[in-house]
Amino acid sequence: MKTVLMPLPSTDFDPTESAVPWSILSAHGHHVIFATPDGKPGQADPRMVHGTGLGMLAPVLRADVNGQAAYARMIASREFKKPISYAEIVAKNFHGLLLTGGHAQGMKPYLESPILQNAVADFFIAAKPVGAICHGVVLAARSELPSGVSVLHGKKTTALTQRMELSAWALTCLWLKNYYRTYPQTVQAEVCAALAKRRDFIVGPLNTTRDNPDNLDIGFTVQDGNYLSARWPGDAHRFATEFAAMLAKS
Repeated sequence: MKTVLMPLPSTDFDPTESAVPWSILSAHGHHVIFATPDGKPGQADPRMVHGTGLGMLAPVLRADVNGQAAYARMIASREFKKPISYAEIVAKNFHGLLLTGGHAQGMKPYLESPILQNAVADFFIAAKPVGAICHGVVLAARSELPSGVSVLHGKKTTALTQRMELSAWALTCLWLKNYYRTYPQTVQAEVCAALAKRRDFIVGPLNTTRDNPDNLDIGFTVQDGNYLSARWPGDAHRFATEFAAMLAKS
């Protein structure tokens, strides 16, 4: 059994990108420790859980039945109810790190936390498995090695693509304003700026359907050594399954 750290913000993390990996890692016998800013249980973005305000787009944009079921199990778990605080994170106490995503404004304390950025760097320096999905890749991109470069400098990665981000924004901006724009700069643009070469960002195939336990091939991931990345909730099952395999080999 391996122990994996999953830091979360207090609010607005994506339910699928957190709960599906938790469910799959737990099923493989691994132990997930959650961390939040204050050591209190976090809450996923309610719009991504329930589809509130998404109108006819809700079935496409919110968590699907697999994501909702996994989230319900996760928030009922003892581990989720008893997180540690960011200040208590010590990288050497964990075998791996999983960085979840989310796009609403409550993600910013997580994405901008110097404590988490330092912890992410410690995991990369120790060559421990690190998985990042969607905006979780932004946190990795902002984490610097002692040399001053991003931990992703020299790595190949994917993340929420510009096409995906701007499409979701364009479809909902009339009534949700900039709900789908966490920052003025897109995720892809910021991540690319941290890489050694822009071509190290892998966009992947265009798809609008989500993977599931019976069809992992719909999902898309990029692995570079001990680092694994994915783009959106639709990659979550493949992402989590491959991360579990990385843990088993580490």
